[in-house]
Amino acid sequence: MSDGHPFQGNWVARLYERVRERGYDSLTAFADARPTMPLHLLAKELGKDDVAGVQVLRGLLAEAERRKQVTRFVRDVFVRLWTQSVPEGWPVVLDDANRFKVAEALGRWSAYTPETHEERVTKAGDALLATPPPPGWRPLGPDDGLLLTILPDEEV
Repeated sequence: MSDGHPFQGNWVARLYERVRERGYDSLTAFADARPTMPLHLLAKELGKDDVAGVQVLRGLLAEAERRKQVTRFVRDVFVRLWTQSVPEGWPVVLDDANRFKVAEALGRWSAYTPETHEERVTKAGDALLATPPPPGWRPLGPDDGLLLTILPDEEV
C-alpha cells in the first residue's frame, strides 16, 4: 500500500490494481473509455493522492510499445493535451491569447512524445498551423479523421 506519495512502493502494481478494480484489463482500455480526459485527471480517478499523470503516461506508452501502437498513443496524448489547453477547440481567431493556448498544446505534445516520433509530431504540428482545422475543431479520440491524416498509423 502507499503512504499517499505517487512513487512510494510499487507504483506500477498499484496502478494496474486500480485499473482492474474499475473493471478494465489494461490501462489503455481504462483511458480509451475516457478519450478526452487529461492525463492528470485519469491519474486522479485512479488514486487521488498516490497516482501521478506521468505514471499514467508511462504506463500507456509501455502498453502501446508492446502492442506496436505508439503512433496511436501519440495521437491519444495530443487529444488529452488539446482538451486541457484548448477546451473550446480550434480558435476562430488566432490572437495572442489563443496562439499561446495552441502553442502550449503543441509544445507539451512534443515534450510528451517518444523520441521515435518527434520528427513526425513536429511535422503534424506544422501541418495544423499551416492549414488550420475549422474553428471549434476538437478531436474526440485518437482516431479522429484529421489526426489520422496528419499522423497516420505507421510504426517507426
